[in-house]
Amino acid sequence: MRLSVIVPVLDEARHIDGCLSALAAQPWIHERIVVDGGSRDDTIRRAEAHRGAPEVIVVRSQRGRALQLNAGAAAATGDTLLFLHADARLPARAADWIEDSLARPGVVAGAFRTRHVAEHWRGPGRARLLRLADIRSRYTSLPYGDQALFLRASTFVQAGGFPVISLMEDLAFSRVLRARGKIRVVPAEVEVSGRRFESAPIRQTLMVNAFPVLFALGVSPARLARWYRNPR
Repeated sequence: MRLSVIVPVLDEARHIDGCLSALAAQPWIHERIVVDGGSRDDTIRRAEAHRGAPEVIVVRSQRGRALQLNAGAAAATGDTLLFLHADARLPARAADWIEDSLARPGVVAGAFRTRHVAEHWRGPGRARLLRLADIRSRYTSLPYGDQALFLRASTFVQAGGFPVISLMEDLAFSRVLRARGKIRVVPAEVEVSGRRFESAPIRQTLMVNAFPVLFALGVSPARLARWYRNPR
Protein backbone atom coordinates (compact mmCIF):
# COMPACT_ATOMS: atom_id res chain seq x y z
CA MET A 1 0.00 0.00 0.00
CA ARG A 2 1.34 3.42 -0.99
CA LEU A 3 -0.70 5.75 1.19
CA SER A 4 -1.03 9.45 0.42
CA VAL A 5 -2.26 11.46 3.42
CA ILE A 6 -4.04 14.67 2.40
CA VAL A 7 -4.34 17.46 4.97
CA PRO A 8 -6.51 20.49 4.05
CA VAL A 9 -5.48 23.58 6.02
CA LEU A 10 -6.48 27.18 6.61
CA ASP A 11 -4.60 29.13 9.27
CA GLU A 12 -3.45 25.95 11.03
CA ALA A 13 -0.02 27.12 12.20
CA ARG A 14 -0.85 25.94 15.69
CA HIS A 15 -1.49 22.33 14.62
CA ILE A 16 0.39 21.64 11.39
CA ASP A 17 3.78 20.84 12.98
CA GLY A 18 2.29 18.26 15.31
CA CYS A 19 0.26 16.73 12.50
CA LEU A 20 3.17 16.36 10.09
CA SER A 21 5.53 15.14 12.80
CA ALA A 22 3.06 12.44 13.84
CA LEU A 23 2.72 11.33 10.22
CA ALA A 24 6.51 11.27 9.78
CA ALA A 25 6.70 8.67 12.54
CA GLN A 26 4.62 6.27 10.44
CA PRO A 27 6.92 4.33 8.04
CA TRP A 28 4.00 3.09 5.96
CA ILE A 29 3.01 6.56 4.69
CA HIS A 30 4.10 7.30 1.12
CA GLU A 31 3.64 11.08 1.15
CA ARG A 32 2.17 13.94 3.19
CA ILE A 33 0.18 16.43 1.10
CA VAL A 34 -0.75 19.76 2.71
CA VAL A 35 -3.38 21.72 0.77
CA ASP A 36 -3.57 25.35 1.81
CA GLY A 37 -6.70 27.38 1.16
CA GLY A 38 -5.15 30.83 1.60
CA SER A 39 -3.72 30.88 5.11
CA ARG A 40 -2.73 34.28 6.48
CA ASP A 41 -0.53 32.89 9.25
CA ASP A 42 2.69 30.89 8.79
CA THR A 43 1.04 27.54 8.08
CA ILE A 44 2.77 27.18 4.70
CA ARG A 45 6.19 28.12 6.03
CA ARG A 46 5.89 25.60 8.82
CA ALA A 47 4.73 22.86 6.43
CA GLU A 48 7.53 23.54 3.97
CA ALA A 49 10.08 23.33 6.78
CA HIS A 50 9.37 19.61 7.24
CA ARG A 51 11.94 17.51 5.44
CA GLY A 52 12.72 13.86 5.01
CA ALA A 53 10.52 10.86 4.37
CA PRO A 54 7.69 10.67 3.81
CA GLU A 55 7.88 13.63 1.45
CA VAL A 56 5.87 16.75 2.25
CA ILE A 57 4.11 18.31 -0.74
CA VAL A 58 2.48 21.73 -0.29
CA VAL A 59 -0.36 22.50 -2.70
CA ARG A 60 -2.03 25.89 -2.93
CA SER A 61 -5.73 25.88 -3.64
CA GLN A 62 -8.77 28.10 -3.58
CA ARG A 63 -10.41 28.22 -0.18
CA GLY A 64 -13.07 25.58 0.33
CA ARG A 65 -12.81 22.17 1.91
CA ALA A 66 -14.03 20.25 -1.16
CA LEU A 67 -11.76 22.20 -3.51
CA GLN A 68 -8.77 21.59 -1.24
CA LEU A 69 -9.47 17.88 -0.80
CA ASN A 70 -9.86 17.39 -4.54
CA ALA A 71 -6.65 19.34 -5.22
CA GLY A 72 -4.79 17.13 -2.78
CA ALA A 73 -6.13 13.98 -4.39
CA ALA A 74 -5.09 15.26 -7.82
CA ALA A 75 -1.53 15.78 -6.57
CA ALA A 76 -1.30 12.37 -4.89
CA THR A 77 0.81 9.57 -6.36
CA GLY A 78 -0.20 6.84 -3.90
CA ASP A 79 -2.66 4.05 -4.67
CA THR A 80 -4.58 4.73 -1.45
CA LEU A 81 -5.79 8.09 -0.12
CA LEU A 82 -6.50 9.18 3.44
CA PHE A 83 -7.99 12.57 4.26
CA LEU A 84 -6.90 13.92 7.64
CA HIS A 85 -7.63 17.15 9.50
CA ALA A 86 -4.64 19.09 10.81
CA ASP A 87 -5.88 18.79 14.40
CA ALA A 88 -6.32 15.01 14.23
CA ARG A 89 -3.96 12.11 14.96
CA LEU A 90 -4.25 8.62 13.55
CA PRO A 91 -4.54 5.62 15.87
CA ALA A 92 -1.87 2.99 16.36
CA ARG A 93 -1.87 0.32 13.66
CA ALA A 94 -3.83 2.59 11.33
CA ALA A 95 -2.19 0.94 8.32
CA ASP A 96 -3.41 -2.49 9.42
CA TRP A 97 -6.95 -1.20 9.80
CA ILE A 98 -6.84 0.42 6.36
CA GLU A 99 -5.41 -2.59 4.54
CA ASP A 100 -7.76 -5.01 6.27
CA SER A 101 -10.82 -2.86 5.55
CA LEU A 102 -10.11 -2.30 1.86
CA ALA A 103 -9.33 -5.99 1.36
CA ARG A 104 -12.79 -7.02 2.52
CA PRO A 105 -15.35 -7.95 -0.16
CA GLY A 106 -17.65 -5.10 -1.06
CA VAL A 107 -15.83 -2.45 1.00
CA VAL A 108 -15.07 0.67 -1.04
CA ALA A 109 -13.94 3.00 1.76
CA GLY A 110 -13.45 3.24 5.48
CA ALA A 111 -13.05 5.64 8.37
CA PHE A 112 -12.32 5.67 12.08
CA ARG A 113 -14.27 6.57 15.17
CA THR A 114 -13.36 9.85 16.84
CA ARG A 115 -12.12 10.65 20.30
CA HIS A 116 -12.16 14.38 20.97
CA VAL A 117 -9.58 15.61 23.46
CA ALA A 118 -9.53 18.83 25.42
CA GLU A 119 -7.41 21.65 24.07
CA HIS A 120 -8.43 24.41 26.48
CA TRP A 121 -10.69 22.81 29.08
CA ARG A 122 -9.26 21.57 32.34
CA GLY A 123 -10.65 19.01 34.77
CA PRO A 124 -12.15 15.52 34.24
CA GLY A 125 -15.75 16.69 34.45
CA ARG A 126 -15.50 19.01 31.48
CA ALA A 127 -13.37 16.57 29.54
CA ARG A 128 -16.09 13.95 29.84
CA LEU A 129 -18.47 16.31 28.05
CA LEU A 130 -16.32 15.86 24.96
CA ARG A 131 -17.65 12.31 24.66
CA LEU A 132 -20.85 13.91 23.32
CA ALA A 133 -18.87 14.96 20.26
CA ASP A 134 -17.97 11.32 19.57
CA ILE A 135 -21.46 9.80 19.61
CA ARG A 136 -22.17 10.17 15.90
CA SER A 137 -18.97 8.40 14.83
CA ARG A 138 -20.14 5.31 16.70
CA TYR A 139 -23.52 4.86 15.09
CA THR A 140 -23.21 6.24 11.56
CA SER A 141 -22.09 4.54 8.37
CA LEU A 142 -21.71 7.94 6.66
CA PRO A 143 -18.51 9.41 8.11
CA TYR A 144 -17.68 13.05 8.60
CA GLY A 145 -14.31 14.43 7.54
CA ASP A 146 -12.84 14.33 11.04
CA GLN A 147 -13.10 10.51 10.93
CA ALA A 148 -10.15 10.29 8.48
CA LEU A 149 -11.86 8.80 5.43
CA PHE A 150 -9.69 6.40 3.41
CA LEU A 151 -10.19 4.69 0.05
CA ARG A 152 -8.35 3.55 -3.04
CA ALA A 153 -7.28 6.33 -5.40
CA SER A 154 -9.06 4.58 -8.28
CA THR A 155 -12.31 4.57 -6.31
CA PHE A 156 -11.95 8.28 -5.60
CA VAL A 157 -11.62 9.01 -9.33
CA GLN A 158 -14.52 6.75 -10.25
CA ALA A 159 -16.73 8.38 -7.62
CA GLY A 160 -15.99 11.85 -9.00
CA GLY A 161 -14.32 13.33 -5.93
CA PHE A 162 -15.88 15.56 -3.29
CA PRO A 163 -18.88 17.60 -4.46
CA VAL A 164 -17.97 21.29 -4.49
CA ILE A 165 -20.55 22.62 -2.05
CA SER A 166 -20.37 25.08 0.85
CA LEU A 167 -20.64 22.47 3.61
CA MET A 168 -21.40 18.76 4.06
CA GLU A 169 -19.08 17.76 1.21
CA ASP A 170 -17.87 14.89 3.37
CA LEU A 171 -21.38 13.57 3.98
CA ALA A 172 -22.35 14.02 0.33
CA PHE A 173 -19.26 12.11 -0.81
CA SER A 174 -19.93 9.37 1.74
CA ARG A 175 -23.38 8.93 0.22
CA VAL A 176 -21.88 8.54 -3.24
CA LEU A 177 -19.43 5.96 -1.92
CA ARG A 178 -22.10 4.01 -0.04
CA ALA A 179 -24.07 3.69 -3.25
CA ARG A 180 -21.02 1.90 -4.70
CA GLY A 181 -20.39 -0.44 -1.78
CA LYS A 182 -19.78 -0.65 1.96
CA ILE A 183 -18.07 1.98 4.11
CA ARG A 184 -16.44 0.35 7.11
CA VAL A 185 -16.09 2.43 10.28
CA VAL A 186 -13.38 0.55 12.19
CA PRO A 187 -13.32 0.23 16.00
CA ALA A 188 -10.22 2.38 16.37
CA GLU A 189 -10.16 6.08 17.21
CA VAL A 190 -8.75 9.16 15.56
CA GLU A 191 -7.79 11.66 18.24
CA VAL A 192 -9.35 15.03 17.38
CA SER A 193 -8.96 18.41 19.03
CA GLY A 194 -12.06 19.41 20.94
CA ARG A 195 -11.54 23.11 20.15
CA ARG A 196 -14.81 23.65 18.28
CA PHE A 197 -16.83 21.75 20.84
CA GLU A 198 -15.17 23.61 23.70
CA SER A 199 -16.21 26.94 22.22
CA ALA A 200 -19.93 26.01 22.16
CA PRO A 201 -20.60 22.47 23.42
CA ILE A 202 -24.40 22.38 23.18
CA ARG A 203 -24.51 24.11 19.83
CA GLN A 204 -21.81 21.87 18.36
CA THR A 205 -23.49 18.69 19.60
CA LEU A 206 -26.79 19.75 18.05
CA MET A 207 -25.18 20.65 14.72
CA VAL A 208 -23.13 17.47 14.43
CA ASN A 209 -26.21 15.33 14.89
CA ALA A 210 -28.88 17.52 13.28
CA PHE A 211 -27.10 18.70 10.13
CA PRO A 212 -27.14 15.29 8.39
CA VAL A 213 -30.91 15.13 8.92
CA LEU A 214 -31.43 18.69 7.67
CA PHE A 215 -29.19 18.00 4.67
CA ALA A 216 -31.21 14.87 3.85
CA LEU A 217 -34.40 16.92 4.11
CA GLY A 218 -33.11 19.31 1.48
CA VAL A 219 -31.70 22.23 3.46
CA SER A 220 -29.05 23.76 1.21
CA PRO A 221 -25.34 23.45 2.05
CA ALA A 222 -25.05 27.24 1.76
CA ARG A 223 -27.66 27.75 4.48
CA LEU A 224 -26.06 25.11 6.70
CA ALA A 225 -22.70 26.83 6.21
CA ARG A 226 -24.17 30.13 7.43
CA TRP A 227 -25.50 28.41 10.52
CA TYR A 228 -22.22 26.59 11.10
CA ARG A 229 -20.14 29.80 10.91
CA ASN A 230 -16.66 29.84 9.46
CA PRO A 231 -16.60 26.35 7.93
CA ARG A 232 -13.17 25.16 6.73
